[in-house]
Amino acid sequence: MSEKIKFAVVGCGHIGKRHAEMISRNEECELVGLIDVKDKSVLGIENYEVPFFASLDEFLASGIEVDVINIASPNGFHFEQSYKVIDAGKHVVVEKPMALKKQHAEKLIFQALHKHKQVFAVMQNRYSPPSAWVKEMVESGKLGKIYMVQLNCYWNRDDRYYKPESWHGKKELDGGTLFTQFSHFIDIMYWLFGDITNIQAKFADFNHETLTDFEDSGFVSFDFVDGGMGSLNYSTSVWNQNLESSMTIIAEHGAVKIGGQYMDKVEVCNIKDYVMPELAPTNPGNDYGAYKGSAANHHYIIENVVDVLKGRNTITTNALEGLKVVDIIERIYAIK
Repeated sequence: MSEKIKFAVVGCGHIGKRHAEMISRNEECELVGLIDVKDKSVLGIENYEVPFFASLDEFLASGIEVDVINIASPNGFHFEQSYKVIDAGKHVVVEKPMALKKQHAEKLIFQALHKHKQVFAVMQNRYSPPSAWVKEMVESGKLGKIYMVQLNCYWNRDDRYYKPESWHGKKELDGGTLFTQFSHFIDIMYWLFGDITNIQAKFADFNHETLTDFEDSGFVSFDFVDGGMGSLNYSTSVWNQNLESSMTIIAEHGAVKIGGQYMDKVEVCNIKDYVMPELAPTNPGNDYGAYKGSAANHHYIIENVVDVLKGRNTITTNALEGLKVVDIIERIYAIK
């Protein structure tokens, strides 16, 4: 693949526009189509001079040449649309979560293997310098045995986010707080420490009864299959603005805490015979006006797609890891 890689994007909301922007900025890519059910005039996509379609079927029927289709639609559509893309013989980049059911994620992977196509799962927090640094600390054994891991995710999501006309908060399309808000953090935890077992959990709906079909807060505890124990404490009922996302690791040779709104700062590094290096700065968080999202790392995802398809690199988040995140969330929610 020496020529430009052709992309189309399904879903032109905040995230879809980020995909379109990153594709447009990459000189090895070409944006060939945008797809959304909403009218073009309300989406704010007039700077993209590419054909616009009201459905994925319409785009696929158009005969426009495309290599990769990015899915940035509501969660509940991810599986069905990704499956269609693979079925049509194209690679797919799918926003988190890859699906809302493990069996759907499995089906998608099976079809991708069958068609020899790549499924790129978007988990952009892996690209932040603190995440990459912790990964190296765990894998190199500098931390020794892992004893305890605590993940705290305390965010604000109120009626500025859960609007009546939005898909956010609807069980079928959203899936739940862990799928939409915190799957990135579950991904980081799985990436660092592997699978979990012996899950116990309690959930509450404090101030979202009229806004969502599901819980807004939870305490979850578990053991890691590879040893050590962990907990995930999360809430979207924080008043007015995000409070924190943090991960504390207590291990044989030291303690580490990553914090900041988006796990973008190493707050504590206290490790035997080790001096903390200067890390590259983390990209700022995505700003959606009234509420904030996680670090803006989508350009790395597009770069990785290009590198993989041109045979220069391996995939950063493979589909199996995307499936494991869905599986872990499904098992946590099964306790309800």
